Amino acid sequence: MKSSSFVNQERIVWADVLRFVAMFMVISVHCTDPFNISPAARLNPEYNFWGTIYGSILRPCVPLFVMLTGMLLLPVKQEIGLFYKKKLTRVVFPFLIWSVLYNLFPWFTGVMGYDSSIITKFFVYAGDAPSQAFKDSLHNIIMIPFTFTAFCTHMWYIYLLIGLYLFMPIFSAWVREATDKQKRMYLYFWGVTLFLPYIHEYVSNYIFGACPWNGRFDLFYYFAGFNGYLLLGHYLSNGNSWSVLKTLFISAFLFAIGYFVTYVGFGNRVADPKSTEEQIELFFLYCTPNVFLMTIAVFMISQKIKIDSPFWINIFANLTKCGFGIYMVHYFLVGPSFMIIDLLHIPIPIQIPVAAGMTFGFAWLFTVFIYKLLPTKAKWIMG
Repeated sequence: MKSSSFVNQERIVWADVLRFVAMFMVISVHCTDPFNISPAARLNPEYNFWGTIYGSILRPCVPLFVMLTGMLLLPVKQEIGLFYKKKLTRVVFPFLIWSVLYNLFPWFTGVMGYDSSIITKFFVYAGDAPSQAFKDSLHNIIMIPFTFTAFCTHMWYIYLLIGLYLFMPIFSAWVREATDKQKRMYLYFWGVTLFLPYIHEYVSNYIFGACPWNGRFDLFYYFAGFNGYLLLGHYLSNGNSWSVLKTLFISAFLFAIGYFVTYVGFGNRVADPKSTEEQIELFFLYCTPNVFLMTIAVFMISQKIKIDSPFWINIFANLTKCGFGIYMVHYFLVGPSFMIIDLLHIPIPIQIPVAAGMTFGFAWLFTVFIYKLLPTKAKWIMG
């Protein structure tokens, strides 16, 4: 498979479809939180079982977004200042607006006279008795430039995205000049770093020169992280010459291996009440070999998708346009979706996909509504 420095500027339909898949996966991941994070749910074997099944299969979500970013934007063709202005403003303003709204929500529930338990029903990470004091909401807002809170945990990705945008023009200078062989060499080194989380957990916390006075700046530090997915998306942008059947077979094989490791590893950790949050997340980490295998499998098979219907092309194009807005607003809707599920007595095995479908649908409708209501200003609110 050869890398490509050029991506057709016409609509790349399979990329729109893949972006929809990644969006739905992200929302579904957040709909697994009530199954995997809640202490009460973790003590229920049925919740553990289904939370592990769905949670494991959904891990490619974020890496797929990063690969799409690398495929579409590397190498950066704009002057660095223009690139930063165009990309960062479309991210930073919605990020700030929605982060403020999420962090004001606890105070607002208090003003409305609700007990603090309503906050936990909306945000599972909020704990048993989250504060409704305005001073605490204000403190959280002041901290937005530095970190996210339990009321908007999905915003962790925006810090990552901003970092990738800052890095891309610099990385592009090398990508533009590098040969395919050099890009493969970088990816080989990056592949080694995918094993480091397991080495840190099962072999030694400090390895390859990392130590108490050197933190994680080890031998492979400069090849580690999501920049590998950026380059991988760029490198695989031309697809492959395999038949659909061969691509499907290889992708299914890679996905099955990655899923098995993720499912067994996470299942064992989440079933152990003594596991720390870091230990529970170990097999769910995005920069691990098992998640990499699932991610590349989904990416490769998506490249074989062909859609000719103008109706569906427009649907997926609209989803791409609304995607950032859907991401911003959806976390408000996960909790209410489960409240509806409880009222409807939806069976446990299908609660996660049903909640994800409702959350995605409501978030999409809301984003479309804002674009209709404020056609020229919506981009500053929804991205």
